[in-house]
Amino acid sequence: MKGYDAIVVGAGPAGATAALAMANKGLKVLVVERGPTVGSKNMFGGMVSHCPVVEELVPGFWEQAPWERHVVKRTLTVLSEAAATSIVFESENFDRQPYNGYTLFRPIFDRWYARKAVDAGATLLAGCLAEDVVLQNASITGIRIGRGKGQVHAPITILCDGVLSLLARRLGLSKPAEARNVALGVKALFRLKEEEINERFGLLRRQGASQEFLGCTEGIRGGGFVYTQTETLSVGLVVHLDSLKESRKAPYDLFQRFLTREPVRKLLKEARLVEYSAHVLPEGGYRLVPQLSAGGLLLAGDAAGLCYTNGLNQEGMNLAMTSGFLAAETAIDAFEKGNFSEKQLAGYEARLKESFVLKDMRTFGAAEELMHNDRLFSVYPNLVGTIMEQLYRSDGRPKRGMGRVAWDAARNSLPLKHLIADALKGGGSLI
Repeated sequence: MKGYDAIVVGAGPAGATAALAMANKGLKVLVVERGPTVGSKNMFGGMVSHCPVVEELVPGFWEQAPWERHVVKRTLTVLSEAAATSIVFESENFDRQPYNGYTLFRPIFDRWYARKAVDAGATLLAGCLAEDVVLQNASITGIRIGRGKGQVHAPITILCDGVLSLLARRLGLSKPAEARNVALGVKALFRLKEEEINERFGLLRRQGASQEFLGCTEGIRGGGFVYTQTETLSVGLVVHLDSLKESRKAPYDLFQRFLTREPVRKLLKEARLVEYSAHVLPEGGYRLVPQLSAGGLLLAGDAAGLCYTNGLNQEGMNLAMTSGFLAAETAIDAFEKGNFSEKQLAGYEARLKESFVLKDMRTFGAAEELMHNDRLFSVYPNLVGTIMEQLYRSDGRPKRGMGRVAWDAARNSLPLKHLIADALKGGGSLI
């Protein structure tokens, strides 16, 4: 197979961004995608935040992109055994362009986005697995495909092949994923008429809503979600793999019980199940970002571990696209200098550190540790339910102040030392 200027492994948001940015500069780019079609391997149940770099690549990007809804309403619901407490945030500012966030149907969006890279001159090879890299003088000079029988050569390769990137692991850039550092996402897609979704979530036009759930995983570390698309609802759970393993519960059974919880069941009334899917997600945060470059090689997106939670929601797709863009900029600089050495490509990490990507991951690094506190998913949801029920209950007896109700409920739920330790740790993760 003929040689290229650059090879991109994976045609997701990071890979498509990298390919498009390099093709725009006239580089001969090959994109290798293991799925039979772009987007066929994706499991995505959320939203993408506004990402300025894509506007640089495609002016009017979000006016063209096949997004589903722009999100104006965010809801956090804490579930106890018999109660639900919700905090709703809705902003008129999020209803004005440029919109703050969008829900997507990834198979459609990814195909559209990859086509932008192809239109710019990139070559897309779908249904093709990159099985290994080609090494020459301690530098990566291409990949092996077709059960190792074929080779494609390029002075630089960008790996965008997901959290379980086999090539990055084979090169020793990342370690085998440990159960405590990855999560399992299980999602179902339900079809519902557009007008029903708008009425059920209190939306107009193409407005969208997201709803996250805490306390819905039966003590397993994790949470649930519902996101609105135009005529579908993405509903799912994300659970820490080690906690799921310790529970000895089947993810399918756990998910089915989540669907029967009253707040979820109401949202899904008369909705028709379309499909199930599952996927693993990086959960290690900043501390587990691997080595990002080597001679002739860069890592972007989930392959680089660029995903984090800030305690309220998870960010990943905008980080993936930005990292793909910065990887492309690094590759373009390398071509201008004719230098693809490890030292030259180390500038990629410097670019990420200057951007919001690694700054945000560092900022919310403590939140990753907070998410490993089992009490957050068992004791505290029930505590919230107990407090709210006592505050609203009317039984003919004198009512107590909110502070006294909360203190007594907390004291009866867990030892004081745990309460103080969790308060300090929780507060520290938000600073």
